[in-house]
Amino acid sequence: MGRLEGKVAVIIGASGAGSMGQQTARRMAEEGAKVVVAARRKEPLDALAADIGGTAIACDISDEAQVEAVAKCAVDTYGGLDIAVNFAGINVQGPIAEITAESMKDAIDIHFVGSILFLKHMANTMASRGGGSIITASTLTAVLGSGGMAAYAGTKAGVDNIVRIAASEYGKMNVRVNSITPGLVRSEMTEGVFAGMPAIAKAFEIETRLPRLGTIDDIANTCVFLGSDEAFITAQNIQVNGGADMGHAPTPADFAAAGAELG
Repeated sequence: MGRLEGKVAVIIGASGAGSMGQQTARRMAEEGAKVVVAARRKEPLDALAADIGGTAIACDISDEAQVEAVAKCAVDTYGGLDIAVNFAGINVQGPIAEITAESMKDAIDIHFVGSILFLKHMANTMASRGGGSIITASTLTAVLGSGGMAAYAGTKAGVDNIVRIAASEYGKMNVRVNSITPGLVRSEMTEGVFAGMPAIAKAFEIETRLPRLGTIDDIANTCVFLGSDEAFITAQNIQVNGGADMGHAPTPADFAAAGAELG
C-alpha cells in the first residue's frame, strides 16, 4: 500500500514539462493518491492527467472563483480533499531601481494574492472534511536576499509568513500548512540557466553544502512526506536545498570563478 493510499491531492502549477509540479503529481499518484492537476495551460495538464489516472482542470490562481472550483472538483470527482500543493509562479526579475507598480502586479496577483486564495479555499474545504495538508513553494532567493529578485522573492517571502498564520487559524481543525524552499532546481522555468549559463548553475552548486544541486525528485519526495500521515509538522518553512540557505547569493565574481572551474 502506498503512503498516500486513499487520499485526494490537488497540485496547482503542474503544466510545465519536467517541473516540480508535474513530478509531485506523478509521485503522489505512485503513492496511491487520486490527483487533480491544475494550471492556466490546460493541454499539457490533460496529457499528465491521462498518464497518472488523474483529473485536469484549468485554473488561474489569481482568480478566486477558479481556485474555489479546483477544490470543488476534487470533492466532486473523488469525494474529498486531503493534500493541496501550490507551485504556481511567474519569473519576475529586475533591480528595485527599475520596478514599477505595473511590473509588480503579476508577482503580487500570482504569488501573494493567489497563494492566499489557494490557502483559503483548500483549507476551508479540508476543515469541513476532517483536515489535511497544504504545501506551498517558496524560494531560496527570499532567504539569500538575491539582487534583482525583489518582486519574485518579496512576494514569496510574504506568503511564508501567511503560512504560519494559516497554520494557527486552521490547526485545531486538523489542517497542516507548510512551505518548502527549493534551491536552484533544473526545471522548465530554469532550463535557460542550465543550458545557456552553466557558470551560474555551478556557482549555486558551490554554495550548496551537499555535493549537488537539488532535483525535482527531492522536492516531490518532500511533498509526499508532508502530505502523508507521517508528518506531524505545521507552520514550518522547510529548506529542501541541500544547505544552500547556509551560503550566500552568488555574485558576478562567483559566476566568473565558477566558469573558470568549468573550464
